[in-house]
Amino acid sequence: MPTIRRLVKYLTSATAALALLTAAPTALATVPEPVAAKALPQATAAAADTWQPPLSTQGRYIGDARGNRFRLKSANWDGAQGSWTGSGSITDPANHHAGQDSYGIPLGLDRAPLPELLADFHELGINSIRLPFSNEMIHATAPVPDVAVAANPQLRGRTPLQIYDAVVAALTQDGFAVILNNHTNTSRWCCGIDGNERWNSSQSTQQWTDDWVFMARRYATDSRVVGADLYNEVRRDVMDDPNWGAGDSHDWYAAAQQAADRILTEANPNLLIIIEGINWTGVPVDGLPHDRPTLTPVRTLSHTLVDAHKLVYSAHFYGYTGPRHSGATGIGETHDARYQDLTRDQLYQVLADQAFYVTTEGQHYTAPVWISEFGIGANETGTAPRTWFGNITDYFADHDADFAYWPLVGWEGHDDWALLRYDTAGRRYGILDQGDWRATAWSHLMTSPTRTGTITPVPVWRMLTTDHGDHVQSLRVRAGGDWDPGAYKAACPDGLRLIGLSHTSGRGLCTDTTAGDLRAAGNAQTVVTDERYVPAGGDWAGGYTKLQCPTGQFLIGYSRRGDRVSAALCAPGRTPLGATGRTVWFDRSDTRPADMAGGDFAYGAYKGQCSADEYAAGIAFTTRVGSTAGPAALLCTPLKP
Repeated sequence: MPTIRRLVKYLTSATAALALLTAAPTALATVPEPVAAKALPQATAAAADTWQPPLSTQGRYIGDARGNRFRLKSANWDGAQGSWTGSGSITDPANHHAGQDSYGIPLGLDRAPLPELLADFHELGINSIRLPFSNEMIHATAPVPDVAVAANPQLRGRTPLQIYDAVVAALTQDGFAVILNNHTNTSRWCCGIDGNERWNSSQSTQQWTDDWVFMARRYATDSRVVGADLYNEVRRDVMDDPNWGAGDSHDWYAAAQQAADRILTEANPNLLIIIEGINWTGVPVDGLPHDRPTLTPVRTLSHTLVDAHKLVYSAHFYGYTGPRHSGATGIGETHDARYQDLTRDQLYQVLADQAFYVTTEGQHYTAPVWISEFGIGANETGTAPRTWFGNITDYFADHDADFAYWPLVGWEGHDDWALLRYDTAGRRYGILDQGDWRATAWSHLMTSPTRTGTITPVPVWRMLTTDHGDHVQSLRVRAGGDWDPGAYKAACPDGLRLIGLSHTSGRGLCTDTTAGDLRAAGNAQTVVTDERYVPAGGDWAGGYTKLQCPTGQFLIGYSRRGDRVSAALCAPGRTPLGATGRTVWFDRSDTRPADMAGGDFAYGAYKGQCSADEYAAGIAFTTRVGSTAGPAALLCTPLKP
């Protein structure tokens, strides 16, 4: 969310930061029960038949259950994440963002009835809502004051979570797709040194994932709740940076993987899992290291979920922030360029480098990219920010991007950034008015040509990593228990086969290219720890230990103990497979197909990879003194006899 408007200052003073942290309210323990949907106001469901949930991904696109493109044309309906700025009395509206006390529920329920709000949302042309919440909101037991829902008296006496329930049900009944967004730990305005820097700043990672399982289960029967946006703007606190893959308690890559696995296996397998890049690292002082990584780390370390068609990445862009600019003024301001300082061409290159490269087809990281926050004020008069808004909406339009404007609803006279603003009498103002300068760019974005209809399936490529533990992403393999106790294990998601390995670093590459799902029905699998399946006269890697699958089986996983290969995991094919293969050595250089399909899945390490019309049938390695005991060769065999 906007930095200037939320008074973000990346403070270097530990004393000042700790004062902010201690002011944050704590969560309560009891969770209220959901309110039945039948008790909610009924809205017209005219848009409900235009798309069919659940949503999934196909390459860079999101599609519905019919296989048709579903472009996220979204807006952020904020408020339930909290609005208190962290100083002064929480009961004084002046101490809330833009003077708007949200009472921990979506803004505007005090000013307009739900059906009117939803009708206005439809008039904007959006089809989906990013709905922020805080972990504190989940556990709050006190009902909101009647004034908070003055225009919706049917919601009186309800807790913030029960009102969140009502809003979700009203939106989905009216045909909108809803994406749940864990915005903050505590119910206070984001995003500075505020106790909400990381998913585990004010709580443990276990508590955070437990809350996600709770929320995903809570709405699991509502199929138009389509996504889980795991956490908002992960960033540095006073002392420490978040990281992407270090394996410690600040590892956002690992935490997102853990939450995604739990949501999809324990709560709702139909949800899109939306993972935002890292918003900020370092100290924003000229001469000291600082950066806005966004999605750049995904290029060398991407996520692989138990469902290969549920991953979406996201990023935020505001004109007053920059590739290395925090967006702050005064304390925390550096001389780095802001996005609004860049030329159109420079901006477009940065957008590609920081986010949209992820949409490149045929890579281990390929996924849809959702710009889940961008925005600007209706009262903005500056040439640079206005030009930026036109340029970035042009980019989204030209690149058929998925997006979500921030924010959707505000109070007239308070928050001019809101697309729609309401006064105390419920009258509407905003981007639908003739005088709003943003309308031209918004109209272009909403009406620009977009891909529609059936999305043609494309090959899936996914990375496996055993950097810090297991990465078993096959539910069928998990059902069989621990197949190599004490070793780090990796297995491809169901429907994919192992096609590449790295000599060091423990990385693997999975795909369904050419053959689709190659595995036979059932959960049969073979753990290979010796050379018993190497046929007589079939020494395809002389002097090396060979872990070869039985005839008719192919590699779906592997394990290691330290650097040494421990086992190969094989599964039977659903159709007859070729039997005579070739040896692909990669202990001294890369040996990959000329088209480099799948991308660099083990950056900085030697890699071996079978061709698209082959399957991997064996792994060879050596335990010679002075040699690396990692995979040295693959047995690559034609898919067809």
